[in-house]
Amino acid sequence: MHARTLTRTLIAGLALAALAACGDAQQQSGGTPPSIRAAKATPAERGPAVDGLPGMPPVLDPKDVYAADRPNKLSPVVRDFPSRVYVPNTESDTVTVIDPKTYKVIETVPVGRQPQHVVPSWDLKTLWVNNDKGNTLTPIDPRTGEAGEPVDVHDPYNLYFTPDGKYAVVMASLDRELVFRDPHTMKVKKTVPVTCYGVNHADFSLDGRYFIVSCEFSGELLKVDTRAMKVVGRQKLPFDGAMPQDVKISPDGRRFYIADMKADGMWVLDGDTFATPTLLPTGKGAHGLYVGRDSREMYVSNRGEGTVSVFDFSRDELTKKWRLPGGGSPDMGGVSADGKVLWLSGRYDAEVYAIDTRTGEQLARIKVGQGPHGLAVYPQPGRYSLGHTGIFR
Repeated sequence: MHARTLTRTLIAGLALAALAACGDAQQQSGGTPPSIRAAKATPAERGPAVDGLPGMPPVLDPKDVYAADRPNKLSPVVRDFPSRVYVPNTESDTVTVIDPKTYKVIETVPVGRQPQHVVPSWDLKTLWVNNDKGNTLTPIDPRTGEAGEPVDVHDPYNLYFTPDGKYAVVMASLDRELVFRDPHTMKVKKTVPVTCYGVNHADFSLDGRYFIVSCEFSGELLKVDTRAMKVVGRQKLPFDGAMPQDVKISPDGRRFYIADMKADGMWVLDGDTFATPTLLPTGKGAHGLYVGRDSREMYVSNRGEGTVSVFDFSRDELTKKWRLPGGGSPDMGGVSADGKVLWLSGRYDAEVYAIDTRTGEQLARIKVGQGPHGLAVYPQPGRYSLGHTGIFR
């Protein structure tokens, strides 16, 4: 045998002997071999980092609920949809369709009476127009822009979807109900009466197991168990005449922010404990809340003074305020797929504003129908929709 071959053989033999001795030692001590201990420690076997609502797509990043919403990260479902801005005009009973590249109106679609919001479905395939006074939902195919036959739904002021895609949740504001429906046929599955007045906006916890609802006309908040479809908490906001509006969760899931049109700011709430929130002033008539594509900032539309406040999550403070030239009434809207433009309806001025998210400069002011409200920018990044004008995960 050559010396080199003999050396290799001796090394291999010593290695086998060492492994055997290690195995004997582990067996005698009742321990677990290192290789098995390592396998047990892998993330896959520890389970998901967030114990989410059963059936909900897994949370991509426990530190950022908006991780799927990065610039132009479009789902294959919507990748070929034309980019459009859909504006429901509550007093004109129409939806104005804008081409965001040219800032031009390309179509006006007749819908039902008093359309309030345009809402992307959980599966991203349909846009639902909430015809509140018409007691219908009008489906729009975002691939073609064509409106379908209206579906009978009573008092659909706003519309959300549970994170597992199992239910649509109609915010029946005047009926004082949360109505859980089939997300496709809209047939009623469960009706949950509420004691507050004016249920209108909501957002879900990081794990999807509960959601926070604002009650506009009684100045209250509700906490709802998603799976049980049951109100588990209720509180009155500590401000005389409070009118809570839009609701958004922080990227890390630790706080909810609730815009308040009369308190002129947003409430900061710990959703888990549901303790009394604190108020952060932003501007007169605070109304809509929209998170940027990098999850660093949130835009707050102050409808009563024609401004947008910029809130920095990491610094936990307001850092800028943008003022619309000539004033305006910025209300509801959304951020463009690339994150560069904030689109907002001008509720009392029959117009829509396009605002540069880097500078706050007004890029366009577009005339639309009367009473423009919850406009939807579509498509947007994300795996699925929780409703409203576009809350994506």
